Amino acid sequence: MRAAVVTRWGAGPVLADFPDPVAQPGEQVVDILAAGVHPIVRSLAAGSHYGSAGQLPMIPGVDAIGRLPDGRPAYIGFARAPYGTLSERTVLPAAFGLPLPESDVSPTVFAATLNPAAAAWLALAHQGELLAGETVLVLGATGASGQLAVQLARELGAGRVVAAGRDTRVLDRLLGRGADAAVRVDTDPVDLRAAIADAAAGPVHVIIDYLWGPPTEAAIAAITHAGLRHTAPRVRLVEVGEMAGPTISLPASVLRSSGLRILGSGAGSVDPAVVVAALSRIMPRIADGSLRVPVRQARLDDVVQAWAEPDRDGERLVVVP
Repeated sequence: MRAAVVTRWGAGPVLADFPDPVAQPGEQVVDILAAGVHPIVRSLAAGSHYGSAGQLPMIPGVDAIGRLPDGRPAYIGFARAPYGTLSERTVLPAAFGLPLPESDVSPTVFAATLNPAAAAWLALAHQGELLAGETVLVLGATGASGQLAVQLARELGAGRVVAAGRDTRVLDRLLGRGADAAVRVDTDPVDLRAAIADAAAGPVHVIIDYLWGPPTEAAIAAITHAGLRHTAPRVRLVEVGEMAGPTISLPASVLRSSGLRILGSGAGSVDPAVVVAALSRIMPRIADGSLRVPVRQARLDDVVQAWAEPDRDGERLVVVP
């Protein structure tokens, strides 16, 4: 079968023939209809993600919309290494496959939206425990996941939503789609700290962080209080990605004075059953058009060029065979 194949860490995939997957007991072979190229897909292909199996050659891709053996289109994942989803077929547990609701929405749109939307919902509702009326700061709001986090924060009852990102055009768009204020993150850290504090216009309760690195340090500085006569609100910082860097500097005094709690949201920190429940919640929202991200579609034959091209306006690349 044809597949995008990684043969060297950091080099990106090439289009190649790869042995067809053969189902073992308890597995099923699924035809791929559309597969999203999410940030985790690129990190795994580079060998830099904590979930990397360290096995080459490998086919990248963590999930997709596939056609089950009974003919139904479904959301699929948990493919057996080295079989990812940027291919014509993959192999995965027979028990996993969430049939799509009936709608006119294409498999490409589902493949682009389900992963980032479920990740945003888990970060906000499950890990962040967002309560009605609370203020949410989304760091990295101009990516596909960040845009959905802004929208979902509002729909989950946030009283104020602050979108922080690099793309001015997307920030402007978000002001009409759930965000109350927007902040550019590519500024001096001191200025960014002040801008976040001004945009929040009060306490921040939940930070959904797709960036880490210096922007996160500025956000933490913005919620830090001085003096001995204050009672800080509980702030849940949910770390989802590291697009701006893998580490931060965290002064000890911040944890004692700010009410800050740092959590992660990703594979290993969230029960798979909770993930499946989130996907089931999100599917109807995509089917009725409520949740959507910009999509850039490419054929599997063109995967090398499409992989190398940068995503723009928070779009999500989807590869179809």
